Amino acid sequence: MRGAVLGCVLALLPATWLRLTTDGRVGEDLAEAPRAPVALVFGAGLRDGRPSPYLAHRLDAAVRLYRAGTVRVLLVSGDHGRRDHDEPGAMRRYLLDRGVPPGRVVSDHAGFDTWDSCARAARVFGVRRALLVSQDYHVRRAAALCRAAGIDAYGVAVPEPRDATWYAGGLRELPGAVKAAYDAAFTPDPRFPGPREPGVRRALAASGAHHLPTERQEGGTH
Repeated sequence: MRGAVLGCVLALLPATWLRLTTDGRVGEDLAEAPRAPVALVFGAGLRDGRPSPYLAHRLDAAVRLYRAGTVRVLLVSGDHGRRDHDEPGAMRRYLLDRGVPPGRVVSDHAGFDTWDSCARAARVFGVRRALLVSQDYHVRRAAALCRAAGIDAYGVAVPEPRDATWYAGGLRELPGAVKAAYDAAFTPDPRFPGPREPGVRRALAASGAHHLPTERQEGGTH
């Protein structure tokens, strides 16, 4: 019995760490999200080459943030490990179809998991401050990992009905929290570190921002 109790406590520690480290860094109201130069949108699977419903909801939230002027550039990060599975390409097409200018969308084709997306956003694309767009069950882990990667991050939680997909995603967060604790502690290189890419900086320059804004210029944290 003691061993079972201890096992449960240890299993819940990473999830507790995520909640404590992201307190005040996550919100559901897009209108109240703090301004940031970049929105980082995480991949969530494709269906017949198009964004899955959950991924489409993330992209819709990113469009709203862009149209409101809350962010100026959208960085879409996902899995393009196979020629026939191009998450960032599908995400980019979805955004362009909804009126986001091509020059304001930057694609990361090696965002194979949450840590890779965060680490590459910081190390490869030079992102220092960002809004993170994902479902509510995942966004706290994303916020903790991006902060560990060196990004001043605020998570925008996209609400979803409590259906089977939502509960399955929530269950995956239990082992995901354990991996997140490891990644945050040891900050390993992403699977494909790659050379620095100027896409985000160029997009910001085209939007009238000639450098990545500091926290002071963006009005501080939320």
